[in-house]
Amino acid sequence: MLWVNYAGLKSSPYNEMSQKITNGKASGILSFGIAGGLEAGTRFIDALNMILRLVNIGDAKSLACHPASTTHRQLNDEELANAGVSRDLIRLSVGIENIDDIIADVSQALDKA
Repeated sequence: MLWVNYAGLKSSPYNEMSQKITNGKASGILSFGIAGGLEAGTRFIDALNMILRLVNIGDAKSLACHPASTTHRQLNDEELANAGVSRDLIRLSVGIENIDDIIADVSQALDKA
């Protein structure tokens, strides 16, 4: 991973707000950048076994999305940047499955990306 955006991290610009609003219990939604950009993001999403590949977030099931190859695929680099979407961006909404299963699925997909 190249970067991680999660309000629960002390390095996050949203951490202070998370502490204030939710007593530091950030949501189950995070995003990260995957080395290899568009192609690696597509391979990562295709390699997921348990985590569903959907563009919505906040479900009880774990969901993942690679906007550059799905919801924002029609945009050029400038339009992607204006939308705050990079080609390496993966969005992950963590559900209620066993955490070890979630970690295993993400890990094996990262290995294949």
